[in-house]
Amino acid sequence: MRWALVKVSLAVTAMVVVAFAVPLGLVIREMARDRAFAGAEREAAAVAPALSITTDRAQLERVVASAGSGAAMAVHLPAAAGERPLDIGERRASDEDIAAVRQLGRASTSTVPGGSALLQPVALSSGEIAVVEVFVPESAVTNGVGTAWAVLAAVGAALIVGSVAVADRLGVRMVRPAQRLVEGAHELGEGKLGARVPEEGPTELRLAAVAFNSMADQVVQLLANERELAADLSHRLRTPLTVLRLNAASLGDGPAAEQTRAAVEQLEREVDTIIRTARDAKPQTAAAGPGAGCDAAEVVRERMAFWSALAEDEGRKWRVAGADRPVRIPVARADLAAALDALLGNVFRHTPEGTAFAVDVHNGEDAVIVLVSDAGPGIADPEAAMARGRGSGTDGSTGLGLDIVRRLAESTGGDVRIGRSVLGGTEVRIWIQLDGRDRPPRRRGHRGSVRRRRTGRAALSFNRSRSLP
Repeated sequence: MRWALVKVSLAVTAMVVVAFAVPLGLVIREMARDRAFAGAEREAAAVAPALSITTDRAQLERVVASAGSGAAMAVHLPAAAGERPLDIGERRASDEDIAAVRQLGRASTSTVPGGSALLQPVALSSGEIAVVEVFVPESAVTNGVGTAWAVLAAVGAALIVGSVAVADRLGVRMVRPAQRLVEGAHELGEGKLGARVPEEGPTELRLAAVAFNSMADQVVQLLANERELAADLSHRLRTPLTVLRLNAASLGDGPAAEQTRAAVEQLEREVDTIIRTARDAKPQTAAAGPGAGCDAAEVVRERMAFWSALAEDEGRKWRVAGADRPVRIPVARADLAAALDALLGNVFRHTPEGTAFAVDVHNGEDAVIVLVSDAGPGIADPEAAMARGRGSGTDGSTGLGLDIVRRLAESTGGDVRIGRSVLGGTEVRIWIQLDGRDRPPRRRGHRGSVRRRRTGRAALSFNRSRSLP
């Protein structure tokens, strides 16, 4: 589009320049010719008074020498009685041309070698016609024409270059918003819900950018509602299922008890299938858009308030640290809630009743760390647990909980690590990079690793400084 506009501007400007420059150049050439012949006429008119008074050769030679430019002027006198015609000065015009001027009685021009000759008739006192010839060289006819044409060409070239530059700037002003709109549409199509387009440029493109941003906001809101619905479904089903499973385990032996436990297991598998299908069907979000961030401390307090009821029923001690002040992160609220529910659900499903757990939030310089730790038996193979679809290897594991957490962290440029907690069991560390979207992945080098290790050590000391109540 930009180059098309430049080409159109170039073509139109070139046509306008040619349309004006060519006639103007021809006019300049005619003006130079008229100027040269007007000067010749003035020289011829200067000789006319002397011819009307005398025909003496010596006097006429002096007049011609003073009025003309030397060899550029000649006077042709008619033949007197018994004498030949008299020519004063260098003759260039032919006899036929001179005779035609005497006969017609008006001035004319004729082409001669090296230029043109102006033939001006002058009446003598005797009533006969003398002819004054003024030679106009070709250089006088074209004097200044080349310079004028060069100036016209320079002005035309400047106009063309200027129009191309202006068209290019206008094209950039139109093309850049369009390119940003295309890039934003591609990013949104790839699942990058944070894609937004600057609302600038021409009115039409600005309105298109406003419509695109509004659409992207609605998509983010719809996906957030979908995730909240899926998370709410998980919360509402997981909790009664956990209670039902615990109650079924206490029924003892017997056909009814076995049938109840089998039904609970079947129901858990169905719920796992629903959760897995819902998670697999949703596109990954590569970035959090405007308004998609949240307060991590608030989300941690909210989810811990939810899980605390079940923790009290099972006699589990729990603790929250670092969530007493706002901690902003570039992650959607529903995403963080889903990740915390996945980790806390794993604690309740894969550790014995009465096992203590804790959630710690550490706000670093360039990252936020969320630690979920427990006092359970730990994970024997953390690498296998992080593999998508493999889960922990125990019954009731969908294999998606840790994958949900990993995708959340990696969407900000962070990661997830599994290790041994200070409580003696498993510790899952979620590293949420605060400026991960502004830096390409390759920029993470030695210095970034050092900062990350420093922040990690600070978070470890932060956790060890607190104990369960």
